[in-house]
Amino acid sequence: MKDVSLDFLSPSITEPQRPCSYLPEETASLVYRISAGMSETALGEMLRRGWRRHGCHLFRPACPRCTKCRSLRVDVARFTPTKSQRRCRKRNADVNVFIRRPTVTIDHVRLYNAWHEDMTERRGWRPSHTTIDDYADSFLAGQWESAREMLYLRNNRLVGVGLIDLVPDGLSSIYFYHDPAWRPLGPGTFSALHEIDLCRRTGRAFCYLGYCIAGCPSMSYKARFRPHQILSRYVDDDEAPEWITEQETPLRK
Repeated sequence: MKDVSLDFLSPSITEPQRPCSYLPEETASLVYRISAGMSETALGEMLRRGWRRHGCHLFRPACPRCTKCRSLRVDVARFTPTKSQRRCRKRNADVNVFIRRPTVTIDHVRLYNAWHEDMTERRGWRPSHTTIDDYADSFLAGQWESAREMLYLRNNRLVGVGLIDLVPDGLSSIYFYHDPAWRPLGPGTFSALHEIDLCRRTGRAFCYLGYCIAGCPSMSYKARFRPHQILSRYVDDDEAPEWITEQETPLRK
């Protein structure tokens, strides 16, 4: 039984099928719902059902044949970093992290555009250039009491931004971008470790890292944060979600 009513949500909209961005041999589709904002408790219920938030859009996979996008959350109380993760933390000991309500500045836009240009060269992303207004429309839209940003600074210079949601029992990692020059030191792993640390400091049980996709290196790395749980299937609003520990159901390709 659900813990809070979700009857206020808009009807879902399923996008047309398209080639998958992560697994080229697969066909992908997302289902969307639109909301200008909701309580932290209601958003927490959506996260438990595998939904993600980006601006005013909530989405989750609705692929016709493939089920490899698996919602993953880290069991914070039991999490222990690996040797590699501890080395990553040590390599970045000079990076300071600050948490505040999300905003946008010239530095945000400069960093985002540098990161996106690097990803265009590395991963073949479609070229794109954001502005302050574009950034605000994409990342800051709506009234979300859960929204925060984690700013990563080295020598007082912004080198990374992590957008997150804080809900009563967890944290949802929404989006992270960084200075391309920081890449060799593992900023993605470093940011995930700080998100888990924030959960631990604030008494939150789970860190939702989004979708883990076996066979896609840019998404499968999330499985290295253990122990974690995997959502067994995407359920309707009136169904209780079931999360299974990795030992019971390991991720498979």
